[in-house]
Amino acid sequence: MRELYPEIEPYRTQRIAVDALHTLHVEECGNPHGLPVIFLHGGPGAGISTYHRRFFDPQRYRIVLFDQRGAGRSTPFAELRDNTTWHLVADIETIREALGIERWVVFGGSWGSTLALAYAQAHPERVLGLVLRGIYLARPEETLWFNELGAGAAQIRPAEWQRYVAHIPEAERGDMVEAYWRRLDSKDVQVRLAAALAWDAWESSCIALEDTPYDTAEPDTQASAISKARAEVHYFRHGAFLEPDQLLRDAAKLRHIPATIVHGRYDLICPVKNAYDLAEVWPEADFHVVLAGHAASEPAIVDVLVQATDRLADRYS
Repeated sequence: MRELYPEIEPYRTQRIAVDALHTLHVEECGNPHGLPVIFLHGGPGAGISTYHRRFFDPQRYRIVLFDQRGAGRSTPFAELRDNTTWHLVADIETIREALGIERWVVFGGSWGSTLALAYAQAHPERVLGLVLRGIYLARPEETLWFNELGAGAAQIRPAEWQRYVAHIPEAERGDMVEAYWRRLDSKDVQVRLAAALAWDAWESSCIALEDTPYDTAEPDTQASAISKARAEVHYFRHGAFLEPDQLLRDAAKLRHIPATIVHGRYDLICPVKNAYDLAEVWPEADFHVVLAGHAASEPAIVDVLVQATDRLADRYS
């Protein structure tokens, strides 16, 4: 079973202004002359982590990572103005042009898979290959499964669901996304923080097969929770700024591109049906369902992802 590559440090870090409001944190790792790959983080709003660099052979890849608008070290922090899927797609093109890259591999998981599909469908001529994990297609039923009604993930994590629901008065529980949004958009900093931590704790409890510790007192946890919760609810409320079933409808644009899709059988955040639905309209993709949850760090998922990036490096060496 393949494991992550060893830890590495960026050889270049820069800030790229994409408009008058937003400036992105961008880093490059690995081989400056290697096969270019862009890593698209999840959330939205989660930001990049050091382990995200490790899905790629640093001798063969020029690894580009960036914090999306409002996330991580990009500024303004947790900013939702001019923050849509199509702003992010344009940002990816801005980064590609700024770095002088003609075509690259696109790698994304969870929300990153959504963004990868949207980008590749808008710019298929720029994509050498796709590696997608934990598929999220931004359909209403996916939001209902995880955040509403108590009919999906709640049946598997009932205690954690009760804590998530308990943050909202009973009269508002008919629409949890809107109820959380009212608090996440409050002018009261403490109201925003409390809602963000409750939202993020529910998500974190479902991220992997094994229980994941969640320390609400950690400053990094609090900051990450605010950017993730605000961005996720913002995108959920707007259907990720996509037309209904757009990513499945336009999958035909990608069928000539080498692609790997991997999804955890027991993913509570993004149901495995999402991946089956995508694979059905994209039969050329190399499709894997593995014994794992949602997290990219789970061994069975790491194994498929690293094999996929190695194959693309072999193909384009």
